[in-house]
Amino acid sequence: MPTDQTEQLSSLYSRWSEMWRGDFSHVRAILAPDFVVHQARPDGSDSEAITGPARILPEIEQTMAAFGDITITVDLGPIVDGDLIAARWTMRAAYTGGIPHATAPIGTRIAFSGHDILRVADGKFVEYWTCTDMLDGLAQLGAVAGPNGPALH
Repeated sequence: MPTDQTEQLSSLYSRWSEMWRGDFSHVRAILAPDFVVHQARPDGSDSEAITGPARILPEIEQTMAAFGDITITVDLGPIVDGDLIAARWTMRAAYTGGIPHATAPIGTRIAFSGHDILRVADGKFVEYWTCTDMLDGLAQLGAVAGPNGPALH
């Protein structure tokens, strides 16, 4: 049976999911000012160099600029363990353009999955570990030939 804390953290994750769907009204309420993202970056940049909402909001906006008709479903979770929340999700969307080397026509439907682990302190997210199968999404757009290299143009 879920505890009050489990229900509170699950509700917090619901607001996190809403943020990824474009609802930024909860950002300051759910993200700590020193919120840190731990993420392998394709360009090799330091994912921890910028903190707080300024780190994550541009990434969400870039996603929303390249895709329309976005739906994100939570496939598993959220699973709460102490101050950690984990979930597996799938994003489905229509390509609207702007991804370098993509050969897929505008309107191409894609789907890819990932998972989140978030740490909570004082009712806000303070750390975020993410693993997203962007290679799968990029391959569907023709931007890469698959996991071993760039698309053949």
